[in-house]
Amino acid sequence: MATKTRSARPTPAPQTSCGCGTHSESSGRRAVAVDPEIKDRNLKRLRRIEGQARGVQKMVEADQYCGDIMTQIAAIHEALRSVAHELMRNHLMHCATTAIRSGGSDANAMYDELLDLMRKLNR
Repeated sequence: MATKTRSARPTPAPQTSCGCGTHSESSGRRAVAVDPEIKDRNLKRLRRIEGQARGVQKMVEADQYCGDIMTQIAAIHEALRSVAHELMRNHLMHCATTAIRSGGSDANAMYDELLDLMRKLNR
């Protein structure tokens, strides 16, 4: 069976903040202005995804039909995309907007971060 090899890409150095200018190195990276309702909705989705992943594990252990397993994996993938969409929306509305409006190095760092996030989410 042939394996697909990925070209080695340099990994960017980890940033100490998201570029919004509201974080210090000592406070760590934290989300800005998270809507409690959206956070609750995301946590519920993630718990559901966790259950789906356990279900897939059981399907594999029970030698279930491969097509059925892949269908469940596709559902998990879409559910994770939904959570990522909500997180990206919050990041754009708060962290990115703040950094871009501030201009200068904060804005440039945010542009780089957003491009990197889009690349990672579209693999």
